[in-house]
Amino acid sequence: MMGKIEHINQDGLMMNSAFSQVIMIQGSGKTIYIGGQNSVNANREIVGKGNIQTQTEQIMQNMQIALSDCNVTFDNLVKLNIYIVQGQDAYGAFLISQIYLTQASNPPVISVLFVAGLMHPDYLLEIEATAFVAD
Repeated sequence: MMGKIEHINQDGLMMNSAFSQVIMIQGSGKTIYIGGQNSVNANREIVGKGNIQTQTEQIMQNMQIALSDCNVTFDNLVKLNIYIVQGQDAYGAFLISQIYLTQASNPPVISVLFVAGLMHPDYLLEIEATAFVAD
């Protein structure tokens, strides 16, 4: 059976163009796991110290590169886990990520968690992702 991704956004659940409520994957294909991305560029520099919107922009660019390296796009994302340091402006991060996520014809499911801290004290958020591409 060839792989199939079904986005299930039933009446009764909140609708949003930046995320889905339920995704079901059936059949065969490739699952791609992208480890937690921080606002570090290719030169190992932290981008946007103290600015969650600039950090989100760098993370989404990193995510785009990682997806491209696997020959997929934001359309293939099925799950994002977003970790935001307590006290940061989650809405500011959402506005920037929405620019990228609304490029997808069907956005991924998303979980957002507030955490006490991340690996480096200058990181304000971290995003990990799962993508799927059917055979």
